[in-house]
Parts: sequence; structure tokens; C-alpha cells
Amino acid sequence: MTLELPLVVGVDGSDGSLLAVDWAVDEAARHGLPLRLVHASLWEHYESALPSVTLARPSAQVLADHIVASAAERARRRNPDVKFSTDVFPAEATEALLKEGDNATALITGSRGRSELTGLLLGSVGLAVAARAHCPVIVVRGDRAGLAGTHERILLGAGDPEAGGEAARFALREAEIRGCALDVVRSWRCPAYETADTAEPAEAPGLEHEEQARALLDELLRDAIGGHPDVRVRRTTAEGPAHKVLVRRSAAADLVVVGARRRQGHFGLQLGRVAHTLLHRALCPVAVVPHRG
Repeated sequence: MTLELPLVVGVDGSDGSLLAVDWAVDEAARHGLPLRLVHASLWEHYESALPSVTLARPSAQVLADHIVASAAERARRRNPDVKFSTDVFPAEATEALLKEGDNATALITGSRGRSELTGLLLGSVGLAVAARAHCPVIVVRGDRAGLAGTHERILLGAGDPEAGGEAARFALREAEIRGCALDVVRSWRCPAYETADTAEPAEAPGLEHEEQARALLDELLRDAIGGHPDVRVRRTTAEGPAHKVLVRRSAAADLVVVGARRRQGHFGLQLGRVAHTLLHRALCPVAVVPHRG
């Protein structure tokens, strides 16, 4: 019997993490997966440094336990049929979630944390986890329609075929389980074309770049699509910067999926401009799917 890896949700009591819990419960129900609600903070480090008289007030560990218990109650009320477990770790949040991700179907976080600065569009924990995890990471963000999944459309940003296969398979599975359409978009650009000294039509370079984009899109889907024959796939090429094209189209999607390379031995943030922009600006939840080639 194959062990079903859970969907792991990072909870911290913020409004963003509560939305992430709601979204994760629905996602777990769709896929028939268990849910794991986790909270991490370094309360042991900070409380050991405080004078003993200050510990008469409720401790950070009590607060952590309350955060997880509240998230569990919210999940139970959302869907009592979804199985879930909880845990609290005396650890730094990013490192704890990355470790949990080693035994997870996906990691799910909110778009903002309790202690993030007002000017940040995405919390530092969510960004770091999306940039380093070796399993898919879903950051729950967006407008009401995108969060509710009413568009019945998954959006896949078609990147490099050599590194985008995992993202394509993830998007196809998601569209299949939801019974919705999959929009696959590949953007293209070409420099301004000067026609003063040539008789070649001005639109020729654009046509060439568009054809290349279409060929790369077909290559990306060639292997992945065969396992999901019932998914309605719409292929689109669009002129413009990929990050702008996908942010604009995310307004009509329930989930936008992009791939991310994971370079061996590299421990910094491993996100390209497209994924980074979507995590900050998309109007629906964003799934970053790593390629571990």
C-alpha cells in the first residue's frame, strides 16, 4: 500500500494563514489526501533569555499551541471528512517547513505572515520556502473569485521544456481532479524591427518568434498530456514579458502554475523573475513546482 504524503500547511494565526488553511482543506478533499498543520517559532530560544519574572504571562509555547488548535478547529469545521494532524516545532519557520516538505505532497502557505512589514507583498517565509523547497509550494493569495475557484480554469506558464515537465504534469493533474480547463501560455518577444534598409515585411520577425514559442509549447506538453486525455487544454502564445502576461491572465484563473529550477548545491533563493513576480502580484493562488534534474 502506497503511503499518501500529506499537504503541509504552515500556520501562524495570521489572516493569510487562515485563508491558506481553508484553501488547503478544499484541496485535500479534492485529492483525497491528509492534511498536516504545522507551526514553528523559536520560543525556547527567546524565553530562555528572558528574566524569570516575565514568564508569569502566557508563554510563547502556549500561544503556539493555541494557533495550531485554532487552525485545526477551522479545518474541522471546513470539512470534517478531511483527516489532519498537527505539530508545533521550536524552530525557525522556514527551515521547519522545508524539512516538512521532504515528506509532503506539497507545502502550502499564506501570502503574508503575522510579523511581516506592511510594505512587503509576500512574507519572507513564503518567499524563502517557494524558492528552496524540493516539493511543490502553493502560496495562497488573490481575489475572492480566484480563492474560491469559480473560474474553472488552471493557468500554466510554459517555460523551458527541459525544466518544465514537472510543472506541466502538476497542472494537468490539477485540471483533471477539478474537471476544469487548462490554459497553457507561452510568451514571446522580439526586438524592434527596422525596415528602412530591407524589403522584408515588418511582421516577419514577430511571426518567427511566435512560431518558435508555439513549437516550445508543443514540446513541453508532448510527454505530459498523454496521461490526461480528458483534460481540455488550450494552447496560447502571447507577445510580451512572461511575468506581465501571466499576472494579467491570473485574474481569470483559479491557480497559476510555474516551474522552478533547483540547482544542486545552491542554497540561495532559486526563483526566476516570472515566479517571483507571480508570488507578489498574481490574482489567484500560485504553485511553484521545482525541477530536480
